[in-house]
Amino acid sequence: MRIAVLGSGSKGNAIAVTAAETTLLLDAGFGLRSLAGRARKAGVNLTGLVGVVLTHEHHDHARGAAPLARKSACPVYASRGTLAALAPALDNVTRVAIDPRQPVSIGPFTITACRTSHDAAEPLALAVVGEDGAKIGLAYDLGHPTTAVRQLLQDSTCLIVEANHDEAMLRSSSYPPVLRERIAGPAGHLSNRVAARFLAGLHHDGLRSVILAHLSEECNGADLAVAEVRSALEEVGFDGRLMAARQAEPLAPVTVSDDPGQLEFWAVG
Repeated sequence: MRIAVLGSGSKGNAIAVTAAETTLLLDAGFGLRSLAGRARKAGVNLTGLVGVVLTHEHHDHARGAAPLARKSACPVYASRGTLAALAPALDNVTRVAIDPRQPVSIGPFTITACRTSHDAAEPLALAVVGEDGAKIGLAYDLGHPTTAVRQLLQDSTCLIVEANHDEAMLRSSSYPPVLRERIAGPAGHLSNRVAARFLAGLHHDGLRSVILAHLSEECNGADLAVAEVRSALEEVGFDGRLMAARQAEPLAPVTVSDDPGQLEFWAVG
């Protein structure tokens, strides 16, 4: 099982998971042309797409879901709240509801989800398990990591977790006060500090890769996010790969079950 973050940030998010010549897309927050170009750069074949799984209905996560599903003749999977919020856009698209804690099989992948704390209809964190038992945990757009999210993501082989903002940069940003309060609030986004603590708590010997996602272009930087998370992970003995996903370009694909000794230490995308 391989994973490629095609882009992540406030302008669009999409993650491709591939195995057995099939591809599953987690979020589709770019237009069709952009998705195709990003997939091509990452070496991902979207012709084998078996489904699009959405974390929530916000434009930067769901923009391309309906047109891509129609073009690929594959279903869109999401929570009942997300599907309801997107209903007008999902005409002529097969829709499959994901209920929290109820596994769903999609090709060679098994998806399990739980609710997150974000200002959307029914947002989800996701766990994707391949046929070899490797597990990808995804949690972004969440104001705080709940017990349910921690339980869902435990024992992950690869973690993709939001490190949205540096707290000092957010406080001094040009954002209006109401937006700063939303971002830092319990239904907003994780800061570097909170993400670092969250990831350290999820560390175990089988964790191979950590990818930081949804970095703010105004209130964060890859070096800042990686440094804060690296410090926390070093303390608990993590020896795998740490990367920061980018908005403009895809990351190179990662083989989820790679042995840590074979990985480039602290690589930043």
